[in-house]
Amino acid sequence: MGILQLFTLLGALGMFLYGMNLMSSGLQKAAGEKLRGFLSAMTSNPFKGVLTGLGITSIIQSSSATTVMVVSFVNAGLLTLAQAIGVIMGANIGTTVTAWMVAWLGFKSDISVLAVPLMIFGFLFSNSKRDQRKNIGELIVGFCLLFLGLSFMKESVPDLGQTPEVLNFVTSWASHGFGSVLIFLVFGTILTLVLQSSSATMAITLIMLSMGWIPFHMACAMVLGENIGTTITANIAASIGNTQAKRAAMSHTIFNAFGVIWALILFTPFLGLVGWITENLFGVPNPAAEGFAVTAANSPESTAALYGLSMLHTLFNLTNTLILVWFTPLIGKLVSWIVRAPKNQEKEVFRLQYISAGPLATPELSVEQAFNEIIHLANISKTGAEYARTAINEADTDKFEELRNKLVKYEEISDRVEYEIASFLNGVSSEEISETTSKQIKAMYKIIGELESLGDSGESISRILSRKNIHKKKFDDESIKNLNTMAKAVTDAYDVMIENLTAAHNGTLEEISNAYNAESNINTLRNNFREAAVEEIDNGSKNYQTSVYYIDLMNEFERMGDYMINISQDLERAFIRRQ
Repeated sequence: MGILQLFTLLGALGMFLYGMNLMSSGLQKAAGEKLRGFLSAMTSNPFKGVLTGLGITSIIQSSSATTVMVVSFVNAGLLTLAQAIGVIMGANIGTTVTAWMVAWLGFKSDISVLAVPLMIFGFLFSNSKRDQRKNIGELIVGFCLLFLGLSFMKESVPDLGQTPEVLNFVTSWASHGFGSVLIFLVFGTILTLVLQSSSATMAITLIMLSMGWIPFHMACAMVLGENIGTTITANIAASIGNTQAKRAAMSHTIFNAFGVIWALILFTPFLGLVGWITENLFGVPNPAAEGFAVTAANSPESTAALYGLSMLHTLFNLTNTLILVWFTPLIGKLVSWIVRAPKNQEKEVFRLQYISAGPLATPELSVEQAFNEIIHLANISKTGAEYARTAINEADTDKFEELRNKLVKYEEISDRVEYEIASFLNGVSSEEISETTSKQIKAMYKIIGELESLGDSGESISRILSRKNIHKKKFDDESIKNLNTMAKAVTDAYDVMIENLTAAHNGTLEEISNAYNAESNINTLRNNFREAAVEEIDNGSKNYQTSVYYIDLMNEFERMGDYMINISQDLERAFIRRQ
C-alpha cells in the first residue's frame, strides 16, 4: 500500500465518520422537540424502554449517541435507572439498523452515484432561514458524505490477491482456532475504542469481509468486540456525572459483556444458527458453512457474508435483550452494588445536580437540562427564604447564629450555582442554535440572575437581624406576627414561581396571573405594614431604631417579590405556550 493510498483510506474513513456524525446531528436536531415525547412514553415498564431505545437509535443512527444521551438524561433526572437500562437494551438493537443500511445501500447498490447530486439539495436546505429545513439539509449532507466515504474506503482498500505477503500475514492471525476468535474480538474492541463509533468499525469489518481479508467467523468475533468497545463512550460520559449516571453506563457494560460471554461459549452453534437463517431467509450460500470463503467482491459469497454479519449483529443484540429484559431490576441492584454512592454524600443539595455530565446531544435538549438545574436553584433559594423566616422568630442567640450562617451559606451556594449554569449556557450558546432556543437562553440568563438576587436578599435579611440583635432591640408580638405574614406571602410567591418554572419546562405555561396576584399581595402587605409603622414612629408609640429594622425587613421581602415576578415575566416572554 502506497502512502497516497493510505492517506486516501484514512481520509475516506474521516469522511465516513464526519458524515455519520453530521447525519446523526441533523436527525437529532430535526427530532429534538419530539425526543421528550419518546421520554414521556417511558414508564417503569422495561419493555417500553426497549422500544423507545430502539426507536431513538433507529432514527439518529448511533447507539453511542443514544447511550450518552441516556446517561445525561439519568444525570439530569429525566430518567430513572430502571428506565435507562431498558432504553440501553433497545439502543443496542436499534444500532443494527446501521449495519443493514450499509450492507444494502453501500455494498449492494452504488448509492455514491446519487450522493453527489443529492448534495445540491443538502446545500439548498442548509441555506434556508427555517431551522427545520437547515436540519434536514445537514441530514442530507451527512448521508451523502457517509456513503461517499464508504465508497472511497472500498476503493482504497488494497487487493490482497495482488499482495500475497500481506494476505499471508492476515491469514496467519486467523489460523489459531479459538485463540483467533479472542484476537479478533480484542481487535474489534480496540478499533471501536479508537474510532468512538461502533458503526464505523462495523463498516470497516464489512469491507474487510467483503474483500476477503478475513473469514466470516473472524468478522463475527470483531462484531462481538465492537459491542464491548462501544460501552467505553458511555462510561467516559458518565465519569463526570452523578452516581446514577455512572450506574446507567455500567449497566450498558454489563449488558454487552454478558452477551459476549454467552456468544463466545456458544460461538460455533450460534454462528451455525446465523448461517442457517441467512441462507433460508435470503437464498444465499451459508456463510458459516465449512469451506465458505469470499473470493471476489460483489460475488454471491460476498453478499452472503455481508447479510450473515448483519444478521449476527441483529440476532446477538435481540437475543441478549430478550434474555436480560426480564432481569432489569436485578441489573439495577447489581450496578448499584458495583457503583456505590459516596458514604459522605450530603443529604442537602448544595451543588449542581443535572448538568455535571456536560451538554446533551443538541442545544434544545441542553436547554431542558439547564432548566432542571434552574428549578433546582429555585428550590435552593426557597429553602434559604424559609431559614430567613425561621431566623425572624428565633430568640436564642446561638440558634440564630446557626441560622445566619446557613443564610450566608445559601447565598454562596446561589452565587456558585448561578455561575455554573451561566457557564453551561454559554457553552450551549456557542453552538448553532435556533432563534427560539436563543431567546430561551437569554431569558434563562436573566432568570438565574434574579434567583441569585433572591439569595442576596436572604443574606440581607440576616444582616438586618444581626444589627438588631447587636443593638439589643426586640420586635413586639404584633411586629413578629406581621413579619411572619409577610414571610408567608413570600413563601407563597416562591411556590407560584416554581410552579410557573415547572410549567414552562413542561411546555404547559399559558399565563402568569398567579404570579401577578402573589406579587400584588406582597406589595399590599408591605405598604399597609410600612404605613402603620411610620405612623407609630410619628406618634412615638414604637422605638425608632427598632421600627427602621422592621421596615427594612418589609422592604427586603417586597424586593424578593419583585425578583420573583421578574422571573415569571421572563418565562412569559420566552417560554409561554402559544396557541
